[in-house]
Amino acid sequence: MSLLLAVDVGNTNIVLGVFDVSTKGGGTLMHSWRLATSRERTMDEFGVTTLALLRHAGLEAEQVRHVVISSVVPPMHAVLQAWMKAYFHAEPLWIEPGIKTGLKLLIDNPAELGADRIVNAVAGLERYGAPLIAVDFGTATTFDIVNAKREYLGGIILPGLKIAAEALFQRASRLPRVEIAEPERLVGRNTVQAMQSGLFYGYVGQVDGIMARLLEEYPGSACVATGGLAKVVVPASKYLKNIEPDLTLEGLKLLWLKNRK
Repeated sequence: MSLLLAVDVGNTNIVLGVFDVSTKGGGTLMHSWRLATSRERTMDEFGVTTLALLRHAGLEAEQVRHVVISSVVPPMHAVLQAWMKAYFHAEPLWIEPGIKTGLKLLIDNPAELGADRIVNAVAGLERYGAPLIAVDFGTATTFDIVNAKREYLGGIILPGLKIAAEALFQRASRLPRVEIAEPERLVGRNTVQAMQSGLFYGYVGQVDGIMARLLEEYPGSACVATGGLAKVVVPASKYLKNIEPDLTLEGLKLLWLKNRK
């Protein structure tokens, strides 16, 4: 068995996934795990944790022959590189400018584009075709647009739902932290219910407002959502119906297949 370890490093979480790439087409996702993103953790802390997760799934480090990494946290790149070399003896493929994507990037500076965004676009195109709108509900919420010619046009970035909730708590001294969830009723009967309603429906309205404008400008686009909070927002959206929790990991596998030596 020859395993590919896919690593998606976001501002809040590091998501790991393993694929058996000795099977046709790179195989399906076998297992995935989510770690907290911490710039203070060492190579060995990450390494030992990963070994334990693999063994719990009945896998061994020796089976990991290949690594692909997407990261939006540059200060962690040295630790990530050392982690993969020390524990898997692998030279990672980094998702960065210059790799083959199958997309033409029609943006001002491709070097500043977040790696996860191009990964989501590649996976969304493979699954749903073009034109495409891919929405990722993470620390920030991002919208990425690809036209019918498979040209990446750019996107939209707004603060994530958790950031909005945390800002409300920090800037308003009498308001508590609240769970991010769809409330039982629109009009809250206490402060917590009122905050939940405002955060949830306000965010859904914001997302749907952007989606309405995008679909007006790019009619017929397939729409796909991913990210940790997709399962919270999407069920209440008018325009987003398709949730792909592992979209980024699948995109990493696809890009590794396109660029493997």
